[in-house]
Amino acid sequence: MTFPAEGGKKAGKQRNMEKTLKRKILKIVLGCLGAVLAGGIIFFFAYYHVENVEVMASGHYSQDQVKEMVLRGPLAGNSVLAPIFYSRDEVGNVPFVDGFRVTRLNHSTIAVSVMEKQTVGCIPYLDSYVYFDRNGIFIESSLERDEEVPYFDGIQVNHVIKNEKLPIKGTTVLNTAVALATIFQKNQMIPDHIQFDQNYQISLLYGDITVQLGKDQYLEDKMARVISILPMLEGEKGILHMENITDNVKTVTFEREEEEITAENWPGGYDENGDYTGYDEYDQNGNYVGPKPMSELDYALEAWIGGYDEELDYTGSGEYDSDGNYVGPAPTQESLDANGDWKGGYTDYGGYDGVSEYDREGNYVGPKPDNPQDSASSGEDDSADADGSEGDSGETDYGGDDWDDGDYDDYSGYEDYSDYDDYSGYDDYSDYDDYSDYDDYSDYEDYSDYDDYDSGY
Repeated sequence: MTFPAEGGKKAGKQRNMEKTLKRKILKIVLGCLGAVLAGGIIFFFAYYHVENVEVMASGHYSQDQVKEMVLRGPLAGNSVLAPIFYSRDEVGNVPFVDGFRVTRLNHSTIAVSVMEKQTVGCIPYLDSYVYFDRNGIFIESSLERDEEVPYFDGIQVNHVIKNEKLPIKGTTVLNTAVALATIFQKNQMIPDHIQFDQNYQISLLYGDITVQLGKDQYLEDKMARVISILPMLEGEKGILHMENITDNVKTVTFEREEEEITAENWPGGYDENGDYTGYDEYDQNGNYVGPKPMSELDYALEAWIGGYDEELDYTGSGEYDSDGNYVGPAPTQESLDANGDWKGGYTDYGGYDGVSEYDREGNYVGPKPDNPQDSASSGEDDSADADGSEGDSGETDYGGDDWDDGDYDDYSGYEDYSDYDDYSGYDDYSDYDDYSDYDDYSDYEDYSDYDDYDSGY
């Protein structure tokens, strides 16, 4: 049986058309599925885009620091994927942190929780701070001190090994440190410093207040009182004594440190009505505080030995003393400040010349640092060489030719005065101790008869 050729062609065309239609339909379906998938992806990342990050439980790092450490990479911006890829228990070398937890709070907000190592205190070791937990395990070290962790001084260790217990002698000190740290952190009253002395007496430093706790006894009771009393001592300086507190003794004493009133901190300068004058002897509350103490400059000006001119007339500003010695200009605040910590400039009899080696109380403080001992700064008269006064060298010149020009210029014949090294025959010049016969050398005041020492010497 045979079919016409024309019918076979029609059937082939029909099949081809059906295949083409199926391919078109498949493309349309796949295109729709791709569009739906792309739209879903876009929606997924758009809807779950992280707009807010909350950082919880970090005492060592700021929120920005935590975000920078944890949320690194493109997936951190999706609130669904971030908890999956960024939560971790191992954090490598991040100090004080065991791990991070990222959770989704809503479609646009995630929270980062920091699992921190439980430090209770730190101690100094070499050039760093060693942090330990409540079991005394060394958990971290740092060159910087964390102000939120109690700092204990007086706990000595010879060596430290990370993740091992600190070799602290005995368990009492560690137990005390843990107990105190727990109290401090619970009440947010961490002191600046906790000191154990050699007998393990405890002292706490809060600014200018030192709290003496004494032995490790009744710590809860003592600290309860410290916490209630400290706010009342704001602005004070002194020692709060808690060492004698027991079950039966509840007395607390405060030993106030009296601050020395100086010209710089004098609270006066007000009159009785509270008006500032600068010189009246009342404070701004109307309390009598006495006259303003003298400043260092006041003392120096009052004791200044200058003020005379070259004719020995007192002018108040002349740069010579009453004996005609050049002592330079009057002291100023700038000249005193230039001396730094050196408080000298006073003579042994209390006069001020700016270079002598005593302070105003008469204590020897040594020479002025880095001060060239020339005539102007040493207070010696460089204009009187010719009449027998002391010149630049600090030694008597006398002005005679034989002495001045070198016959005995360096005193070579008696360079060390060996024949009379200690002037033993007249050790204290007792025969003429005060030169009473010639007290003012009136007979030979100008040495005119022997001015050049040529007559017999």
